[in-house]
Amino acid sequence: MKTIYKKLLILLLLLPFSILAQNTVGGTVLDKVSGQPIPGVNVNVQGAANGVSTDFDGKYQLSSVKKGDKIVFSYIGYKNTVVDYVAQKSLNVSLEEDANQLKEVVIQVGYGTVKKKDATGAVTVLTTKDFNKGPVTSADQMIQGKVAGLQIINGGGSPGEGATIRIRSGSSLSANNDPLYVIDGVPVAAGGVEGSRNPLSTINQNNIESISVLKDASATAIYGSRASNGVIIITTKKGKKGDLQINYNSNLQVSEITKKVDALSSAQFRDFITANGTVAQQKLVGAANTDWQNEIYRTAVGTDHNIALSGGTDNVVYRASVGYANLNGILKKDNMERTTLGANVTGNFLDNHLKIELNNNTSIINSNYSNRDAIGAAIRFDPTQAIRNVDGTYFQWYTADGKLNQLAGVNPVSMIDQISKTGTAYRSIGNIQTEYKMHFLPELKAVANFGYDQLSGKYNEVTAADFRNALDGSGFNNTSVKDQSRFNKLMDLFLNFNKKVESIDTQFDVTGGYSYQDFRELYSSSNFVFQSNNTTADPSSPSRVNLQSFFARTNITIADKYLLTLSYRRDGTSRFTESNRWANFPAVAVAWKLNEESFLKDVASISSLKLRGGWGITGQQNIGVTYPSIPLYQASNTAAQYQFGNTFYTTYRPQPYNSNLKWEQTTTINAGLDYGLFNNRIVGTVDLYKRTTKDLLLYTQNPSFFGFSNYDNYNVGTIDNKGIELSGEVIPVRTDDLEWRIGGNVTFQDSKITKLTTTQPNTPGLNVGGYEGATGNTIQNHQVGYAPSSFYVYEQAYGVDGKPLDGIYIDRNEDGIITEQDKYRFHKPAADVFYGFNTSVTYKNFDFGMSWRGSWGNFNYNNVDSSKGSYNNVLIRETDLSNGVANLLETGFTSNDTKRFESDYYIQDAAFVRLDNVSVGYTFNQKPNSNSLVKLTLAAQNVLLITNYSGLDPEISGGIDGNLYPRPITFTLGLNVNF
Repeated sequence: MKTIYKKLLILLLLLPFSILAQNTVGGTVLDKVSGQPIPGVNVNVQGAANGVSTDFDGKYQLSSVKKGDKIVFSYIGYKNTVVDYVAQKSLNVSLEEDANQLKEVVIQVGYGTVKKKDATGAVTVLTTKDFNKGPVTSADQMIQGKVAGLQIINGGGSPGEGATIRIRSGSSLSANNDPLYVIDGVPVAAGGVEGSRNPLSTINQNNIESISVLKDASATAIYGSRASNGVIIITTKKGKKGDLQINYNSNLQVSEITKKVDALSSAQFRDFITANGTVAQQKLVGAANTDWQNEIYRTAVGTDHNIALSGGTDNVVYRASVGYANLNGILKKDNMERTTLGANVTGNFLDNHLKIELNNNTSIINSNYSNRDAIGAAIRFDPTQAIRNVDGTYFQWYTADGKLNQLAGVNPVSMIDQISKTGTAYRSIGNIQTEYKMHFLPELKAVANFGYDQLSGKYNEVTAADFRNALDGSGFNNTSVKDQSRFNKLMDLFLNFNKKVESIDTQFDVTGGYSYQDFRELYSSSNFVFQSNNTTADPSSPSRVNLQSFFARTNITIADKYLLTLSYRRDGTSRFTESNRWANFPAVAVAWKLNEESFLKDVASISSLKLRGGWGITGQQNIGVTYPSIPLYQASNTAAQYQFGNTFYTTYRPQPYNSNLKWEQTTTINAGLDYGLFNNRIVGTVDLYKRTTKDLLLYTQNPSFFGFSNYDNYNVGTIDNKGIELSGEVIPVRTDDLEWRIGGNVTFQDSKITKLTTTQPNTPGLNVGGYEGATGNTIQNHQVGYAPSSFYVYEQAYGVDGKPLDGIYIDRNEDGIITEQDKYRFHKPAADVFYGFNTSVTYKNFDFGMSWRGSWGNFNYNNVDSSKGSYNNVLIRETDLSNGVANLLETGFTSNDTKRFESDYYIQDAAFVRLDNVSVGYTFNQKPNSNSLVKLTLAAQNVLLITNYSGLDPEISGGIDGNLYPRPITFTLGLNVNF
């Protein structure tokens, strides 16, 4: 008994010391990059069963902590942080994002989400950390060069310029080859409206959270009718619960032209006229030294600003943003002024059984397009003439009798100053989506998504009364106006059931529903001539396309190893007749996580290893014509009205139609491998695919004496696309202060036409690809056994000195004469290989990144040289002079017949390597425990180009190099502030 009393006495004596030894510690947990607090972080003593979580402000308080304990801070998407406790009262921690975990966050797919590790299709996801830095104005520029199988070719160097975007080459010959864009759950209409620029520039790039690229049919078939060319899903940023957060982004841009077309200088021009011109032509040479390209280009300055506010409570979060950009192009007067509004509100109610989300992205873009005709005119116009005459009027060419020379070139500066081309465009994309988890069965939810895409635009062109200084009264002052509006509606209704059956260790995710899309458009145009006070208007009529669909998808995951995806969509379109209106689009995909198998699970060097395989069918019905299958009559426009006296009467003519038109269908087979090695320090993907498109939709020639037009739409044949895509990322160095990443992708592709059923007898396939210099002629051809749009040319003959012989070509069929039968297919515009490479280094608060991309196996037709590289281009008349390019001094070509234009001499290797972006930034964390952050970034775009192509730029959509708006080098100083 005494022993027990002694023990109790000892315990009572030790109790105060034990109480003193256990302390309480508190602090704030922040995001290491943004400095913002992180709610919900788990904080506990290592080895202890219980812990606490941070509140909305990232604050925590942990009791019963002893000196020497290890405190663990953990949160999904971030690396665990362990801190030794040394009896301090306050302990603040900054968590770093874990790239390995971030790769496993959910990604957007059709009508739902899936974890990246559970994806069975060919899907690439890019987030804000992956986007290209610098002066980007649209979503396509943010991911250019970053995705295997995705090729983006900008249309030129104007701000907000459109781009040609192709996923796995494109499946059609003349139908729409653009991917389907889905913005916050709304599949938007392809293209824009009059007065607009790149349709993707209507979404403020600062508001984009992630971009998912769906490439194979198993991933895209759920979208059916509009997914044959892949799907790009754009998700904008959403609010997060917590106090009000304010983010401000701005940048200052300065752009300079780096390369001009090699037009003859004034000295070269004078020497040429002296050596080759007639006496009359020599008398026309002026005394000035004018570089017309210098006169139309400028140093361009622009600014871009965006401010966003976000925050929320447990039940409701919000984000709203306002953006304003005012960007000048290097062509004088070229300007894009953009105002954007973005808003998102997400609410969770009824104990998180009901979720309601509202999204809206609205933009207004005012454009001064300048007059791009001045680009070609600056190459052609006589460099020995002054910009203005002595009396201040613009120099123009006149005939001997004092009348305006209508055949001569036009002063490029006057084309910019005296012709105004402006546009205004409005776009609003929005939706409301509700999700309700059944109270009686939480695994089942009903989803309703109602969305719209509204576009309207107006284009104005005004020609000044004194344009071309027509002293004889032949000048004119007119205004042309084009109005276009489009309103598209969407309704998606579907059910989703998601449940894991523990007894068989299998997860079932089943979705089924209905989709309704309605596209309406109204277009009108008019022209007003001031001299005659007369307005003419083309008749306008509304158009409408309706798409309706039933869809279903099942995802089955067995033991977290074996994955199966089945999808089906039945689509109907109003474009085709009732008998051809509906089509079916099934798909199936499987995947196997080998790293979860027992024979690999304990292999430490393998972080992930997944095999994928998929098959599916997608469709195409967008051929640009609203009613291609229905017999209709078209009212005549102002150029085709019938005159009785002084009155013009509208006539009606039958339109071409083909009642047998049906869906173009693309079948894709895909095999893939996803891997991660050494704790995901090395990750990558390999994909092999083959796409076969049958019943190709093509706008082609009618047989003689058939139909109401020379051309009509037909289902004509088959095309095969196949390729290999490789992408990967390596992290050679990762320490607390330093991280170095290297990423890249390469795509090998091949396309071939395998069937053309409408090719006329004794004709070499279907001619396409018109060019400047010979009206109505073409330089490309579609033919079985060759790549689409292969160049179709004469074989140039060369002399012993290696120079081309003027007007002499190889008689390939050896019949003694040079005719169309001697043409052959020589290269193609599509690349055999295209690739991207990027690297980034982060050291403490500094970061550096750069992106390269390029291609080889692609060729261009140098139409600048062919149309401006002959003696006759300069010495065409004795009443005026035109300039040419330096190529005419190299070739000495004097002939100007069609064969010269279609010589293989002008088909040139357009392979290139481009340093697209370079950026360096520094982040200032103003206070260790504050949300505030200040970051400065200096970036440059289009820094370096390596190529053997002799033209201005080898990167040309379609392979025909005309008068391209030059891509400038652009320097950007950016500021990012969070508080």
